[in-house]
Amino acid sequence: MANRTGAKWGILGVIAGAIAGLLFAPKSGKETREDIKEGAVKTKREAGKKYNQAKVEVSKQTRRAKSTAKRYANKTKRAAKRAAADVKDEFGQT
Repeated sequence: MANRTGAKWGILGVIAGAIAGLLFAPKSGKETREDIKEGAVKTKREAGKKYNQAKVEVSKQTRRAKSTAKRYANKTKRAAKRAAADVKDEFGQT
């Protein structure tokens, strides 16, 4: 959870820094547009990196959850078979 919060604050910091830079830097309109374009390209690149990191992490956690679910399903199945065998033994059924 802390990583998501940190990422949000990081993105907000980048945006705030870009706005402050635009407001306080005496540049021509053309220079300002170029700066905005460069900032947008950089932000897009960073967002792509974060997206790919998140995708890898979600994939890893999904595999882990599936593995855990399968393990517990197998344990439950074995326990149910043992219980059924115990019941059959108890009541003399084969």
